[in-house]
Amino acid sequence: MKITRRSFAFLVFVTSLLALTSTTAAPKPAANPHRLALVGTYTEKTGSKGIYTFEFNSVTGKLTQKGIAAETLNPSWVAIHPSGKFAYAANEAGKQSTITAFSLEAQSGKLTQLNQLSALGDDPCYLSFDKTGKYLLAANYSSGNVVVFPILPDGKLGEHTANVKDTGSLGPNKQRQEGPHAHWVQVSPDNRFVFVSDLGLDAILSYRFDATKGTLTPNDPPAAKLRAGSGPRHVAFSSNGKFVYVISELSNTVTAFNYDPSKGTLFEFQVLSTLPTTFVGRNDDAEILTHDNGKWLFASNRGSDTIAVFSISPTDGSLTQAGLFPTGGKEPRHITIDPTGQFLLAENQNSNTIAVFRIDPGTGALTQVSLADNIPSPVCIAFLPH
Repeated sequence: MKITRRSFAFLVFVTSLLALTSTTAAPKPAANPHRLALVGTYTEKTGSKGIYTFEFNSVTGKLTQKGIAAETLNPSWVAIHPSGKFAYAANEAGKQSTITAFSLEAQSGKLTQLNQLSALGDDPCYLSFDKTGKYLLAANYSSGNVVVFPILPDGKLGEHTANVKDTGSLGPNKQRQEGPHAHWVQVSPDNRFVFVSDLGLDAILSYRFDATKGTLTPNDPPAAKLRAGSGPRHVAFSSNGKFVYVISELSNTVTAFNYDPSKGTLFEFQVLSTLPTTFVGRNDDAEILTHDNGKWLFASNRGSDTIAVFSISPTDGSLTQAGLFPTGGKEPRHITIDPTGQFLLAENQNSNTIAVFRIDPGTGALTQVSLADNIPSPVCIAFLPH
């Protein structure tokens, strides 16, 4: 068969059209809904071996245990480096407390110890990174001090660059506020300041942070005081960085502050209870979170075993109670939001479970969708970056 110039051009056109149709019609590969997470536990008298790896399905909300990530003593707080290559654990063990650095295998969630240093204080309970990822900050609860460790290029921890003792007037609770108790530490959104929540001092301490040297210098003023006997535990910034919210373990309240980023100062403007007026009994507030969408704040109650939900005003940052939801277990020491923002996870320490709730984007309401059980004393969870 003789192919003319016209018929050849027609064949080229048809072939190109078929190729284009095939390309556009091919379905796009679905995004992988599975993410890995590390869960820290208390190991003493619980049967736990340390840090566990879990797989989370961000479509269904199902959480599945995959195995032991690393055997280590009382990893009460686990922090994953922004690079995803390293992880760090606070080994809470009184005067023998340590901070452990691990390399992190992204595909399996397995951890390999790099080095382990003294926490330079008693009972570290919180770890965080500065915005450059070059420093790890540790809050030591029982000794009431904060330490800054440089992170070396290979992920190991170097010799500390700062070690500051919390100072100020103690709160009135003689049993719980007999001394300073650093319970949380983080840098400001612009990396210029470091804030420390001290349960014993009823204060949020403020330091100027030198990100080139890793040093801390008391700010002026050095602290923002809360109401006497509050016992501040953890802190959350609003998504726009204009407001700061503090959950208080002893008074079961959330205190809202305006934040001045130019000076690193806080100004209280609202205090709300995390419990209904009808509640009777023991309760200790634990964790506080703000949603990335800027609409919702979540606070966990240990005792009533609930999560209080508040709406955040987009204009002045004030809070309005939006609901109270059971955690599906006992002692929700820690709560977190998954990377998609669709689910809230509650680590129920005393019932050995992690409950997963779908967050209603319109109301902030929580609906339980799954429950992972037989997890010995889960007290924190950290998601690996994709």
